[in-house]
Order: sequence, then C-alpha cells, then structure tokens
Amino acid sequence: MKKHWIKKGLMFFTFFVAVLLLAGFIVMGLWNAILPAVLGVKTITFVQALGILLLSKILFGGFKGGPCGSGRQQWKARLQEKMGHMTPEEKEKFKAEWRNRCGGRWGMQEHEQVDTKQ
Repeated sequence: MKKHWIKKGLMFFTFFVAVLLLAGFIVMGLWNAILPAVLGVKTITFVQALGILLLSKILFGGFKGGPCGSGRQQWKARLQEKMGHMTPEEKEKFKAEWRNRCGGRWGMQEHEQVDTKQ
C-alpha cells in the first residue's frame, strides 16, 4: 500500500514540474513575442518568466490554497446565507439598492423603471 502512495506522489510531482515548465515557457514566449515590439521592453529569460509567474500569483492570486476562485465561493456562500435570513421585502430592497449602485446585471440598465415624465 505504501508503494502506491509513493508512486502517486511521484506522479503528482512530475505533473506539477511539467505544468510549471510549460507555464514558464508560455510566459517567456508570449512576453518575448509581443512586449518588445509593442512596448520596447527587453526580452526575458526562462527564470525571469518563472519570477513573473510567482509575482503575479502573489499580487493577484494570493496563497490561500484551494482551487482558483475559492474566495469567490466563500463570498457567495456568505451572501446566500445572509439572503436566506431575509424576508422577501428585505431581499427586494437589497436587490434594488445594488441595482441602483451597480446599474443592473453586468452593467446593463434594467428596463423595469419607466420614466413617466414627458
């Protein structure tokens, strides 16, 4: 049974290293193909590409663990819990307030409110 876990661990490690190498080469290739011509920056090496990947993970992803978007799932669960304790009137008031703040879903104005002034 122990050999099974060792084999699985080695496979995971190999897969992780392969994905890391592939991502590094993709970042390096895209950077070197696009940015020097567009922005006039210097080309980068593979190690610098890995550094950019790490920096972007720190700045944009964090190290919270779990799959991508787990923070969004926690936020959604808290919102659903909060909405679950509201009466239907409170839910409508909450939705209307956010519609006014954000301009409806995906920034589109909802056509529920019709201007009666002419």
